Amino acid sequence: MYLKSIEVHGFKSFANKLVFEFHNGITGIVGPNGSGKSNVADAVRWVLGEQSAKQLRGASMQDVIFAGTELRKPQSYAYVALTISNEDHKLNVPYEEVQVARRVYRSGESEYLLNGVTCRLKDVQELFFDTGIGKEGYSIIGQGQIDKILSGKPEERRELFDEAAGIVKFKKRKATAEKNLEAESQNLLRVSDILTELEKQVGPLEKQSEKAREYLRLKEELKKYEISLFIQDYDSGQEDLQETKTNISNAEKELDEVKKEQESTKSRFEEVEHQIKEYDELLEQKKEKCNRDRVTLAGIEGEIRIAKEKISSLSHGKEYYTDRMGSIQASVEEVTKEKEGYLESQKEFTGTLVQMQSEEEELLKETDQLGEKIGEMEKTIAEQNDIILSSMNQTSEIHIEHQKIASMMEQNSIRKAELNQRILSNKSQVAAAVEQMQQEEAALEEIRQSLDAEYVKRKEFLKKAEECRTEVKDLQHELHDRQRDYHMKSSRLATLKNITERYDGYGQSIRRVMEQKQENSGIVGVVADIIQVDKKYETAVETALGGSIQNIVTEDEQTAKDMITFLKKHRYGRATFLPLTTVSAAAGRIKPEVLSESGVIGCVSELVKKDHRFDGLVQYLLGRFVLVDTIDHAMALGRKFKHTLRIVTLEGELLNPGGSMSGGAYKNSNNLLGRRREMEKLEEEIQKIEKSMDKLRDKRKRLEEDASKAEQRAKEKDSVLKELGLRENTANIKYEQAVAVKEQKEAEFNAIVNDGKELESQKNILTETLSRIDFQLDESQRKNDLAKEIQEQTTEELEEAAETLSKSQERLAELKLDISSFTQKNSFLLENLEKTENRLIELEKEYQALVEEQNSSDTQVDQMNQSIKEFEGRITTCKDEIATLEQEIEDYTKKKEELMVSQKDFFDKRNEMMEHIGELDKECFRLGARKEKLEEQLENRINYMWNEYEITYHNAKETAGEPEFTYARIKNLVGETKNSIRGLGDVNVNAIEDYKSVSERYELLKTQHDDLIESEEALKQIIADLDEEMRGQFNEKFSQIKSQFDRVFRELFGGGKGTLELVEDEDVLEAGIRIIAQPPGKKLQNMMQLSGGEKALTAIALLFAIQNLKPSPFCLLDEIEAALDDSNVKRYAKYLHKLTKNTQFIVITHRQGTMSAADALYGITMQEKGVSTLVSVKLIEEQLKNEQNAAAQ
Repeated sequence: MYLKSIEVHGFKSFANKLVFEFHNGITGIVGPNGSGKSNVADAVRWVLGEQSAKQLRGASMQDVIFAGTELRKPQSYAYVALTISNEDHKLNVPYEEVQVARRVYRSGESEYLLNGVTCRLKDVQELFFDTGIGKEGYSIIGQGQIDKILSGKPEERRELFDEAAGIVKFKKRKATAEKNLEAESQNLLRVSDILTELEKQVGPLEKQSEKAREYLRLKEELKKYEISLFIQDYDSGQEDLQETKTNISNAEKELDEVKKEQESTKSRFEEVEHQIKEYDELLEQKKEKCNRDRVTLAGIEGEIRIAKEKISSLSHGKEYYTDRMGSIQASVEEVTKEKEGYLESQKEFTGTLVQMQSEEEELLKETDQLGEKIGEMEKTIAEQNDIILSSMNQTSEIHIEHQKIASMMEQNSIRKAELNQRILSNKSQVAAAVEQMQQEEAALEEIRQSLDAEYVKRKEFLKKAEECRTEVKDLQHELHDRQRDYHMKSSRLATLKNITERYDGYGQSIRRVMEQKQENSGIVGVVADIIQVDKKYETAVETALGGSIQNIVTEDEQTAKDMITFLKKHRYGRATFLPLTTVSAAAGRIKPEVLSESGVIGCVSELVKKDHRFDGLVQYLLGRFVLVDTIDHAMALGRKFKHTLRIVTLEGELLNPGGSMSGGAYKNSNNLLGRRREMEKLEEEIQKIEKSMDKLRDKRKRLEEDASKAEQRAKEKDSVLKELGLRENTANIKYEQAVAVKEQKEAEFNAIVNDGKELESQKNILTETLSRIDFQLDESQRKNDLAKEIQEQTTEELEEAAETLSKSQERLAELKLDISSFTQKNSFLLENLEKTENRLIELEKEYQALVEEQNSSDTQVDQMNQSIKEFEGRITTCKDEIATLEQEIEDYTKKKEELMVSQKDFFDKRNEMMEHIGELDKECFRLGARKEKLEEQLENRINYMWNEYEITYHNAKETAGEPEFTYARIKNLVGETKNSIRGLGDVNVNAIEDYKSVSERYELLKTQHDDLIESEEALKQIIADLDEEMRGQFNEKFSQIKSQFDRVFRELFGGGKGTLELVEDEDVLEAGIRIIAQPPGKKLQNMMQLSGGEKALTAIALLFAIQNLKPSPFCLLDEIEAALDDSNVKRYAKYLHKLTKNTQFIVITHRQGTMSAADALYGITMQEKGVSTLVSVKLIEEQLKNEQNAAAQ
C-alpha cells in the first residue's frame, strides 16, 4: 500500500487544479519561502479528518478555501483527494485502489467521499485504524508536531505511542462500549422507575375494576327506574302546563280592559299637569328677573361708593405734584451753571494741546527722514565691503579653476579614442541578441494563444458546471421543503385514517360495535360517517346532533338487536342504533314563514350532504332544527314563535322549545364531522406535492448529468492547461533570458554612445569656460576699485546725519510728556461734562411726567362726578321694576294653587287603577313563571334523560312497559340506588381496560428489565477484556519502541544513549511518557536541557524508531530537519533511505542534503502572486540559491 497521488483544487493557495503523483521511495517538495509547500501537508491532514482550523493555520474552516487575489476571484469550494494503492489489501475494502476525498463549500457545507461515494468522517477514520495514517497518527509530521513531542507534557505524548502500539482502535471500542453502557444504565434506571410505578398501579387498579363492574350494574338499574319516573313526570307535567296556559289567557284579557280605562284618565291628567307646568315656568322667569334686578341695584350702589373714594384720593395728590415741580426747577438751574464752567475749561485745554501735537508731528517727520538716510548710508557701506571681499575671493577661485580645466581637456582627448574602439565591437553583439529574442518571443506568443484559448474553454465548462450545481442545490432545497411538507401531510393523513378506522373520540361501546362491521354487513356506520357538512356549518350541525352523532346506523332492526345482544354479552356498555327500516322523518316540518325571518340560514337537514337512502334518517335527526347566524337573531326568532322552535347558531348556541338556552366556549377536540373533509383535502394536496416532486427530481437529474459532463470536459482541459503551462513557463524563461541579453547589449551600446556625446559636450564646455575665466579676472579688478571710492565718501556723510538725529530725538521726548499730561486733564473734563448733561435730561423727564399726571387727575375727577349722577338714575329705575315683578308673582301663584286642587282628584282615581293593574300583572307574572317553570322542569327532565341515557320520551314510552311499582316506591328505589352508587365513592369506569393494559405492560417491561441487566453485565465484561488486552499490548510495544529508540538515537547521534520512561503511580493506559537523551560526551539529561538541534534530532530518532517498529504505508515530513546542521542532515537523509523499504516518504524541505537524497522532486512557486503552481525543479533551485545568497549578504 502506498500513496499514488494527491489532487488539490481551491485549497488555500492552490487556486488551479493540481495533481501530485508519487512513487515508492522519497519524493521531495521544494520551493521558496511562502510558495505554499506546507499547504500540501495541510491538505493531507485536512482530508484525513482534521477539524481544528487552528491546526491548519486558519481562523475558521472557510480559510482553507482559496480567497482570491487582485487578478482572481475567490473559489466557492476547496477539494482535496488522496489516491492510495491497495493492491496488498491492507485497507479492509474490496478495491485495488482507494480514493479518499473531502470537499467544503464557502456556505459551510462539507462532505467526505470514499471512491466517489458520500461517507462519514467516522468511516474515513475507521478505514485507517491501526495503519499509522490519520490526523492523530505519525504519518504526517510537521514542525508543530516536533515541538509537541519535545515541549509537551508527558501525558500529551500518549496519542503518538497509542497509535504506534496499535491500541487506538481498542480505545475507540472501549469509548463506544462505555457510551453504550451509560445508555444502558439510563435505560435500566428509566425502566426500573416505570416498573416501580406500575407495581404501585396494579393493585389499586384491580380493586377499581371490581368497583367499576358494580357501578355499571347499579347504573343500569338506576336507568330503568328513572325511565319509569320520567314517563309519569312528563305526563303530569303536560296536564299542569295546559291548565296554566288557560289561566294566563283569562288574566291577560281582564288586564287589557283596565289598561284602556287608565289611558283615557291619563290624557285628562296630563292636560292639567301641562297647565301647572306652564305657570311654574312663568313664576320661575319672574323670580329670576327680580333677583337679577336686586343684584344690579347692589352693584350700582357699590360703584358710587368707589367713585367717591377715588375723587378724595386725587384731591390729596395734587398738592404733592406742585411741591415736587418747584424742587426740580431749582435743580435744573444749578446743574446748568456747573455745565457752563466745564465748557470754558475745555476750550483752553484744547487750544494748547493742538499746538503741541503740531510741533510733535514736525519733529517725527524730521527724525524719520534722518533715520532713513542713515540706514541707506550704512547699507551702501556694507554693500561695498561685500563687493570688495567677493572680488578678492573670485580672483583666487578663477586662477584655481583655470588650472583644473586645462588638465580636464587633456584627459578628454584620451577617453574619446578609447570609446571609438568599444562602439565597433558592441554593434555586432546587439544584432545577434535581437535575432535570438525575436525567435523566443514568437514561440512564447504561440503557446500563450493556445493557453488562453484552452483556459477560456475550461472556464466556460466550469461556469456551466457551477451554474448547474447551483441550480441543483436550489432544487434540492425546494425538494427538501416539498418532502417535508409531503411527510407532514402524509403523517397527518395517516393519523386521521388511523383515528377514523379505530373510531377514536367515540365511546367504548361504539368502537366495539364498529369492530364488527366487516363481519356484519348490516352495520352501515355511525351518523358522522354518512353525512358531509361544509366547514362553516360543522359546529352548528354537531351541536344539533348532540349525542346522536355517535348513534350507529343499521340496515334493519335485526342487526340492531344482534349488536345490542353483543354489547350485553361482553358488558361493553350501551349504544343507540338507528335502523333504516324503522327510522323515518319526524312529524311537523318547519313552516316556510320561519325560513324567511331575518338571520335564518335554513333548515339544518337541508344543509348537509348525504346519500338519498339516508334522507329520512337525516330528516329524523335534523329536520326540526333551524340554523340562524347569530344568537341575537335566534332569541328574536324564539320570542316571535313563542319558543316552539329548536334553533341552533353558527357558533353552536342552542335554543330549545320552551325557551331554555345552552352555549358558551365550544370545545370539540374530536371534530368528528371535519375528519373526512380534512382527509379528502390532504389526499388532494399530497397528490399535487408528489407530482411536483417528480418534476423536481427529473430536472435535478438532468442538471446533475449536465454538470458532470461539463466537469469532465473541464478536467480534460486541466491536463491540457497543465502541459501548456509547463511549456509556457519554459518558453517564458528562455524569452526573458534573450530579452535580458539584448537589453544588456543595447544598454552597453547606449552607454558608450552617451559617454562619447558627454566627452564632446565636456570639451566644448571647457573651451567656453577658459574664455569666460579670462573675462572674469578683468571685471573683478574693476569692481574692486570702484567699491573702495564709494565707501570713503559715504562714511563722511553718515557722521553728520547721526549728530542731527540725536538732537531731534531729545526735543521729541520732552513734547510727548507735555502732550500726555494735557490729554489726561482734558479727558477728566469731558467725563464731568457728560455726567452734567445726563443729570439735566433726567430732571426734564421727571418734570414732564409730573405735569402729565396732574392734568390726568383733574380729568378723572370730572368723569367720576358724571358717573355718580348716571348711577343714581339707574337705581330709581331698578326699584320701580322690582315692585312690578313682585305683584305679577303673587297673581300667578294664586292661579297655580287653584289648578293643583283639581289635580288631586285625578291622583286618587289613578292610584286605584294602578293598584288593580298591579294585582293583575302579578297574577299574569305568577302564572307565566309557573308555565316557564313547568316547561323548564320538562325540558330539564328531557335533557337529563338525553344527556344521561341518550333517550327521548317516545323512545322511553316504546321501551318501558307498565310500571312494576307505585310512583312513591320507584322514587325511593331511585334514591336508594343513587346512595349505593355514592357509597362506591369515586369510580374509574375505564379501570377494567386500564387494569388489563397495565398488567400486560408490566409483564413486557419486566422482561426488558431482565434483558437490560444482562446487557449491562456483558458491556462491563467487554470493557474489562479491552483494558486487559490494551495493557498487555501497550507494555509489549512500549518496550520494543524503547529499544528501537535507543538504537536509532545511537545511529543518528553517532553514540550516546536515548531512553523512554512511563510516569510512575499512574495507570499504564493513561500514564505520561518521559523522553530522556544523552548525546555523546554528555550526562544523561532531560529534553529541556538539550540544544535546539539536539532536541529536533532526538524527536526524529523517536519517529524513526516508531517507523522501524510499525511502518506506516506513507509518511509526510514537513521541514522537520530545519534545525539540523549539514552533517546531521546527511545522517537524517541516510537513515530516511533505510526506511523506504517499508514506507513511502514525501518530504517538504529547504535543505540541500535532503534534496540530494530524494528519488523525485516537485517544485512549487508563486509566479502569479498568491497562487501556487508546479514548475521545473531547475527553476526552483535557482530561486533557492538566490534566496540563500541574499540571506548571506
